Order: sequence, then C-alpha cells, then structure tokens
Amino acid sequence: MRITFYGAAQEVTGSMYLIEINGRRILMECGMFQGSRAVAYDRNLKFPFDPKTVDVMVLSHAHIDHSGNIPNLVKQGFKGRIWCTAATRNLCAYMLLDSGHIQESDAEYLNKQRARKNEPPVAPLYTQADAEAAIPLFTGIGFRQPVSVADGVVVTFYNAGHILGSASVVLDLKEAATGKSWRLVFSGDIGRKDMPILWPPETPEDADLLIMESTYGDRLHGTAEEARKKLQDVVRATVRRRGKVIIPAFAVGRTQEIVYALNQLEAGGDIPPLQVFVDSPLAVNVTEVFRLHPEEWDEEVRAFMATGRGHNPFDFNRLEYVRDAERSKQLNFLSDPAIIISASGMAESGRILHHLKNNIEDANNSVIFVGFQAENTLGRRLLEGVSPVRIFGEEYDVKAQVTAIDGYSAHADQAELLDWALPCDRSRLQQSFVVHGEQPSAFTFAEKLRNTGMKNVIVPERGQTFEF
Repeated sequence: MRITFYGAAQEVTGSMYLIEINGRRILMECGMFQGSRAVAYDRNLKFPFDPKTVDVMVLSHAHIDHSGNIPNLVKQGFKGRIWCTAATRNLCAYMLLDSGHIQESDAEYLNKQRARKNEPPVAPLYTQADAEAAIPLFTGIGFRQPVSVADGVVVTFYNAGHILGSASVVLDLKEAATGKSWRLVFSGDIGRKDMPILWPPETPEDADLLIMESTYGDRLHGTAEEARKKLQDVVRATVRRRGKVIIPAFAVGRTQEIVYALNQLEAGGDIPPLQVFVDSPLAVNVTEVFRLHPEEWDEEVRAFMATGRGHNPFDFNRLEYVRDAERSKQLNFLSDPAIIISASGMAESGRILHHLKNNIEDANNSVIFVGFQAENTLGRRLLEGVSPVRIFGEEYDVKAQVTAIDGYSAHADQAELLDWALPCDRSRLQQSFVVHGEQPSAFTFAEKLRNTGMKNVIVPERGQTFEF
C-alpha cells in the first residue's frame, strides 16, 4: 500500500492524495489549486498521473480547493464513482457548474482585454458542459455508514463540522497479498466547536495512519463574539462615511454565516438598517440547500429562531439575493451605504472582482476578508497592503479600508486542531502526516503533535510517496 501527496502539501489549496492498494488507485480529493493565474492554470490542467488509471474517488467536502478540479479529472478520462456525503453531492452539483460558468465568463472578459492589446486568447480551464459530465458520477452516503468502494477498501464518513456535509474520512484498508490492514483517518477540513449554524466536529476514530489538516496550525482565532463586534464596528464606521462594505466570501458556509451574523446584528439594533446584497448565484443556490437541511442547524440557530425574529436564519428585511447579471451590475451605481457579499472568498474569480475594481479606489468604502487567503491570491495581496493591484489585467489603487476578521473562520485553530487529535490512540498510531497548511503553519503544528506524544509526524512534500 502506498500514499502519494499531490496537493495541499506544504500549501493550502489543491488537495489531492492518491492511495494505491490491491492494484487499485483511490484518489482522495481533487481540488483546484489557487494562486497566480498562470501557475494555477498550468497546474490544474496537467495531472501528475493519468486520470484514466484512477478507479474510484473519495471526497471529504464540496469546497473548490477540494472538489474543483473534478471536471478536468472526468474530462481527461476518469470514469469511476465519486463517494461523498449526500449534502456534498448536492452542493457540488451547484458548485462545479458555477465554477465552469465563472471560468468561461472570466476567459471571455480577459479575451476582450487581450484582444485590445493584440494578445492571443486564453481558453477556460473547463466549461459548464465538462462539469455537467462529472455530476452523475457522485454517489452520496450518510455519516457513519461503512461502504466498500474498492477491493479491500471500506470508507466511513464522520461529521467534520466545517461546512454542510463536510466529513472526516475513515478508510479501512486491507492488502490482499499480505493480509496487512490499516485504518487511515483523513481529517478533511476540521470545523470549530462553538461556531453557529452547524454541529461541532466529531472526534476521530482510532487510527494506524493519520492525515491531518493544519490551515491554522500556528495561530489562535478570536472568539465568535469578538468577530461579531468587529463586523459591527466596521459596518458602523463605513455607514458613517456613506460608503459600501464589500465582503469576499466563500459561497458555501461563509456566506451563510455572515448573513446569519448580520441578521443577528440588525435584529439586536447593533447596526443601522441598510441594504444587504448576496451577489453570487452559487451562494443563492447553496443557501437553498442550507434551508432544506434544518436538521443540520445547531442549538444556537434554533434558539435565535425561537425568539420570533424570523422563520429562517438566512432571511431578513432589506436582504436581497442576486442571481441576475444585470442586477449585479446595478450595484455599481448604489448611492446609499450597503453591504455586498460576493464570491469568490479569495477574490480570484467571479463577481467579487467587479465589485472590488469598482470600489477599492474609494476611501469611504471597506473591504472585509472573513476567510483564509492563500499565497499569490488577490485577497492575500490586498491584506498585505499591496497597491496598486491588478484586476482583469488593469491596475487599481487601493484606497478602501481593508481588514480581516479571522473569528469567522470555518477552520479550527491550533488549540481546536489539537483537541481534535488528542483522542487518537498514540500506541496504535504508526504514522501521521500534516497537510493543508502553508509551511509555517504545517511545521509548527507538526511539532505540537509531537509534543502530545505522537511519533513519526511528517510534513510531506508535494509529489512525495510513502509505502507501508
């Protein structure tokens, strides 16, 4: 049995791990790498293995950095099943189609710019048609329901508390030739215990092999209450300046969380009444999926609804969900203060780019980042104070107030990651791998795990293979 780490190894995006056993190849995650446009396009286009040789895929959750390159995988010859939770399957049906649409639209917009400069056109990474071809391969199963997915491979999903349908993955592996067996636990992206909307993550099963995320392995988050207070303060200050608040937010999870937070703030009189727009067709569709799963809502949401302020945490007065492109363009001409929430969360594609280019040169406006910003993304450059920045090939001076609120992160911080890992039986655990973290986070967290008694903790490099 062997494991090769092809993505999210000493980096955050592009999760992809290949497991080989009994002559079968099981791909765990097939995420889109996000970073500088040229590097990301080339890396996402070219797989380090032949997709036609992959027998089956296992997916922990629907975020694009875990699922976003599946259409390419299928386009290049993968024909097996994609095992995930039922909610992940439903979310991916929207997310992958949206990703294909965004890439077609961005390529069309860029090609107009390039044509004026006599530069050759670029092709989209994949299209909506490519995404549609992948969707029938998804097979959804429930939490804690073991399913045989290949010879000697049984998968079980446990609630990860990160986004709707997110799972930690347990793979029970048995090698036919030798009779050796292993329990491999992959954390997926681990959520937070005390965040609103979703139930907290489940602790892991005993493991022989552990693959664990480390996005925030070197830092601690602020509390949910601190995050809400900072959001309140930024909104109030921006309204006093008669400006707009622009919030790049992941369409799945973060958008719903911010909408719920604004709902609470307005209901409590903590921010003035103002128009709030969710300008992302994907976020609109995903919110519908959230509405259809009230069994996933935690006690805090239920208690808020019991106050009689509303029948749904994702609806309130002056909140508008925007699907139509023409309505989205009209938001550029708003004269009154407003809040615009739009995707993508790292400001790399989608409608958020248009809102940023139309608003970041106005000092009255604010840009709030409420999630992780990977290296070489526009979001990271804005947080680092880079000015001017390039959007759609043009340069814009950054005059808007840019801030980050990390208390809304759907990723566990260092202390929460350690709490998740502590139940692992150290006497059984043979090998641990720390992934899905930039180098400072990954190496810091690996050392923290060693300090808890874990042996053989490794931060793998991209392309590195381990045999057992």
